[in-house]
Amino acid sequence: MNRSKTAALMPPGFGTPTSYLPGSGEYLAPNLAPGGMDGGLVNSLGNMDYTTLPGVDGSARPSVPGSFSTSTWTGSGGVGFTDVTQDSYYKNGTLGTLRIPAIGLTAKIVQGTDSAALAKGMGHFTDTSIWAGNVCLAAHNRGTNSYFGKIHTLNIGDSITLTTREGTRTYSVTSVEKVSETDNSGTASTSDNQITLYTCVKNEREYRWCVKGVES
Repeated sequence: MNRSKTAALMPPGFGTPTSYLPGSGEYLAPNLAPGGMDGGLVNSLGNMDYTTLPGVDGSARPSVPGSFSTSTWTGSGGVGFTDVTQDSYYKNGTLGTLRIPAIGLTAKIVQGTDSAALAKGMGHFTDTSIWAGNVCLAAHNRGTNSYFGKIHTLNIGDSITLTTREGTRTYSVTSVEKVSETDNSGTASTSDNQITLYTCVKNEREYRWCVKGVES
């Protein structure tokens, strides 16, 4: 058993709903915890295949309605930001659908960017908007559910269509860039409607593909 601070938990508050559950509580040193803020998990091929960026909480979140953790996003709601609420979910537990005709992609969006979420669909960064402002998504680039394996081939002007319970919105690709795994600037909230897609770069674990689009 790992008894070091990498696995040490601070106990939950007395009388809280999880106070009686073994192994509950927050990590004493979250940046050292297994699967902590390390840029993502490594798949069986030794490659980073989903994105957990510093400053964006990519830890496990429920992918079905009914239970929500406190957001660590430090901005304010309102213009340029739409929170995920119970009403954001479809009956199948998804948040919507993304279509990118240029690469033949149509796939469901689920909440969270942990491995469990990305096994079901594209993951929505839990601390970013789901409709107004900047919607940020991540997905695998290889293997099962490799939805974003071709996003780096997109051209400026290609269309991306997002459908959620709020409606349908189409974006035009404005940039396709290779960025550092520590660069989380693309997840910042915006006043205009944007979409940001992240995936890993094959055999280059220190980089991510970042595709951005604006409402067209």
